[in-house]
Amino acid sequence: MASHTRQRLVALVGAAGLALTVAACGGNNTGAKDNLDKPECTAFKDYAGHAGKKVTIYASIRDKEADLLQESWKQFADCTGIKVEYEGSGEFETQLNVKVNGNNAPDVAFVPQPGLIDTFVKGNKLKPVSDKTKSLATQNYSADWLRYATFNGNLYGAPLGSNVKSFVWYSPKMFQEKGYKVPETWDQLIALSNTIAGTGIKPWCAGIESGVATGWPATDWIEDVLLRDQGPDVYDQWVAHSIPFNDPKIASATDRVGSILKNPNFVNGGIGDVKSIATTAFQDGGLPIVQGKCAFHRQASFYANQWPDSAKVAADGDVFAFYFPPVDPSKGKPVLGAGEFVVAFNDRPEVQAVQTYLASAHHANSRAKLGNWVSANKQLDLNNVASPIDKESVKILQDPKTVFRFDGSDLMPSGVGAGSFWKGMTDWITGKDTKSTLDSIEASWPK
Repeated sequence: MASHTRQRLVALVGAAGLALTVAACGGNNTGAKDNLDKPECTAFKDYAGHAGKKVTIYASIRDKEADLLQESWKQFADCTGIKVEYEGSGEFETQLNVKVNGNNAPDVAFVPQPGLIDTFVKGNKLKPVSDKTKSLATQNYSADWLRYATFNGNLYGAPLGSNVKSFVWYSPKMFQEKGYKVPETWDQLIALSNTIAGTGIKPWCAGIESGVATGWPATDWIEDVLLRDQGPDVYDQWVAHSIPFNDPKIASATDRVGSILKNPNFVNGGIGDVKSIATTAFQDGGLPIVQGKCAFHRQASFYANQWPDSAKVAADGDVFAFYFPPVDPSKGKPVLGAGEFVVAFNDRPEVQAVQTYLASAHHANSRAKLGNWVSANKQLDLNNVASPIDKESVKILQDPKTVFRFDGSDLMPSGVGAGSFWKGMTDWITGKDTKSTLDSIEASWPK
């Protein structure tokens, strides 16, 4: 969906927009020098020759997350003498279009929607990455990741941060006390849900309210289950609209989701009835787990930031997550995820240098060491990842058996992915039937 990554980051870091700046030594003065002769700057020798130049970056990442992001490239900026000016916005997608169309585009943007990248490419607004950037990106990321930013045979962006969405959060403490085992198949998951329901606890809790983006968590459910119900080939056909949105295969996956989310015996634990899912903020959707009022909450790795500070997030803690089990394990390990791509609206040498650095293993590991971050960069050292759930995410992303697919609504036309799909799933939760819901979304697809 075209803006849910922004909405999720809003949840992580707050609601106020903020412009932040990191200034490299030397500024933008005539005759500015770099610091590449210093021992600590050896890793940046390949980025020489740009001291005093300025590069602007625009993204949706703000507040604490923005501070960490800027810290991750501070040494690069100090050593090369490049002045990196960063601005984060809570209205990123809207304002990026305004900036680009007003001839005030940033040098670089972190775009989480391949569909938006495609729009800019078709409008001749983006520059293909340099040969150096392409070489590093090809070395450090899988072909699956690169294809999401490849159009007309040209790579327009290197991946940056990532998240894994195929997780089910639960309470290890509850499981230990009750003797429950983590399910490894869909049938085991449903059987355990029925067992828990039999104890008087509604096993699942959820929330899909997210302001103007209300509905996106339900679209993630559909995408995640479609990968399990029908497989990656059907998923790809659906995203590309080579099969209609109301195809029986999509209806099958939607009804499978409904067997949980629209089941009054299963939801909404600790919150209310089925319809309460639509009015419960996604940030609050899983919190009944730590209160012992719910057992399961399907949500991405970034949800780790929503648990109370008093809750230990670990395999032996108060809350943790397991891989959302497949319907048929013999068909591989489907994983839904998302992430940002570093795209450039200008191709000045210093802009290319920044874009190349952000595709490097050095940057991925520098950012990971600061915490609260995941990347699909194959050179990311797991030892630099502190959070247990982030470690699990990196393991999944680096596992050659993983069948990864990018968030489908981020790949769809924005009027669908960030419009009729969100609204349709909200209506579905509050009572609309599957056929009418899918028919309505199909009718909204651009002709």
